[in-house]
Amino acid sequence: MILGQNQYGKAENRVVRITRDGTTHHIKDLNVSVALSGDMEDVHLSGSNAAVLTTDTTKNTVFAFAKEHGIASAEAFGIALARHFVAGQPSIRTARIRLEEYAWARIETPGPRRHSFVRENQETRTAQVTFDGTDWEIVSGLKDLVVLNSTDSEFTGYLKDRYTTLPETRDRILATRVQACWRHASADADWDPVYRQAREHLLGAFAGTYSLSLQQTLYRMGTRVLENCPGIEEIRLSLPNQHHFLVDLEPFGLTNDNEVYHAADRPYGLIEATILREGAEPRIPADMTTLA
Repeated sequence: MILGQNQYGKAENRVVRITRDGTTHHIKDLNVSVALSGDMEDVHLSGSNAAVLTTDTTKNTVFAFAKEHGIASAEAFGIALARHFVAGQPSIRTARIRLEEYAWARIETPGPRRHSFVRENQETRTAQVTFDGTDWEIVSGLKDLVVLNSTDSEFTGYLKDRYTTLPETRDRILATRVQACWRHASADADWDPVYRQAREHLLGAFAGTYSLSLQQTLYRMGTRVLENCPGIEEIRLSLPNQHHFLVDLEPFGLTNDNEVYHAADRPYGLIEATILREGAEPRIPADMTTLA
């Protein structure tokens, strides 16, 4: 038997790099997969790891390079990584770096602070129309609206027991994928403008709320829609907490001043609630928005 083409590496390293220019923040969000090949016959045929740079090392390199070199572009970051792997180890002859970049647009808000973002071209507009021959029920909404605040979010003072390991934080990334639906008071509305207004107020409240919890942010988002869209009676929101964990760079002699994060996709906290006008009856079923 003859060993054919082979490669190894660490796939889908989700790295988020925040650059803080005073009160204006810039974000780069990449999914980086590293594949290395070269003189790897011995590890396959005899199990000798002498020529193998561990996949954990390639993962660490991605995060350390995000800190040391920044991320000017996906291409430039990939070039720097590939050059490092091939030049750094004689057994590695080829490095293939595949990158996906997730684009974020800034949510513009009044005032000097510019740290809120919305994922571009992601959300889907939704609607549900019910008619029983007499009465109409119109529920509009959206899903997969991904938003992120790179500061102005903390999480402290929560219950703790013997299984609690989560440290309190006064400054964290707050990110979520908004699922929302809202019930109209009548079947007579200017649907497109109302949708744009509701979306705008969801974003404005997310960006403008100093968050002590995702629950608080959810309530403010729903309240702001009701305050500014008089034809909406009820809104239901489902917000998964898209966790971003600070990467420990101390083993590499680097500090991490809230700059480099690992974006984890699961498990996630899931925060859900309905906000209604006083006197309104809840009629939006929970399963219209829930991700659970």
